[in-house]
Amino acid sequence: MAASDSASFVAGPDTGAESGKTNGLTLTVRAAGWMTLGALVAFLTNNVLNNWFGWPGAGAVFGDASAQAWIQFLFYPAAWVAMIALVMSTRSRDLRTDSVIISDINALLIRMMFFIVLYVGLVDAVISFLRVEGLLPAIFGDTMATNLGISSFRGVYFHMPALVLGVMSAFLTRTLGFQWLALLAVAAELLIVISRFVFSYEQAFMADLVRFWYAALFLFASAHTLLAEGHVRVDVLYSAFSTRAKGRSNTIGSVLLGISLCWVVLLIGMDGKSAIINSPLLAFETTQTGFGMYVKYLMAGYLAVFAISMMIQFVSYTLDAVADWRGDPGGHDHDVHAVQ
Repeated sequence: MAASDSASFVAGPDTGAESGKTNGLTLTVRAAGWMTLGALVAFLTNNVLNNWFGWPGAGAVFGDASAQAWIQFLFYPAAWVAMIALVMSTRSRDLRTDSVIISDINALLIRMMFFIVLYVGLVDAVISFLRVEGLLPAIFGDTMATNLGISSFRGVYFHMPALVLGVMSAFLTRTLGFQWLALLAVAAELLIVISRFVFSYEQAFMADLVRFWYAALFLFASAHTLLAEGHVRVDVLYSAFSTRAKGRSNTIGSVLLGISLCWVVLLIGMDGKSAIINSPLLAFETTQTGFGMYVKYLMAGYLAVFAISMMIQFVSYTLDAVADWRGDPGGHDHDVHAVQ
């Protein structure tokens, strides 16, 4: 199912077929999963309002509350009510169907991120090359050349349009782009080797491009790896478990270790303007390598994308694991990574 199809599926009338008997547990688990995603959206929305627009935050309602604080506070119950309404309007939908829909939504998000880092990397590498070679004044003029040496200017007027283009591109293709991004990262590394040893030429921005793409490849592919059961399991007992026992183990592990860890990353990394994720993004932080690329602030944002995409995928994984726990048909064979 394509992500665009899944989006309309979520918003539209119920078309999912219940593979097992619909009961209160199914509705409760589905509601818990969607409410987790609703809380995630509310949290991210409030983070933007707090740090980019100066709103007081949802916690301000417990002190000197303002109208803005109450709006932010009410985002959470509003998101939960909306998610419960979604679940109740699709009562016949089963856990595995919801799991697939959530995975498709996550796939769309990851496609956006891959195209964004592709376009931003190419644009910034070209600008950095022209700058280090002193060609910017001749092409853009002295004023623009000076501005392109300012990280905030380059971020707003060049990175942001590339970001919008990346989002648009994600709707035009169904591929996640893992193979292409890996190939481009290897090609960028190969270019360094050839230019260094054949032409005795190497600049800081070349290594920055490799790191920019490699970091995106590993962090953004983690959610897809979870979907494909590709993460290494260090266990003694799991391989001998029955399907239901594996479902129980995966459910408990996803909730207590997976989703909770993602929340910890987001809560600590986005706890105010000086937090480890927010601070570089707000300051358009750059490296100290002279004429390198101006993308360090985006690489700090990679951690947020990693936590967000992993949380979404853990919710999907949990719904599927609960279905395994209950013995619902249509599950994955966790030994051969295939659908039964």
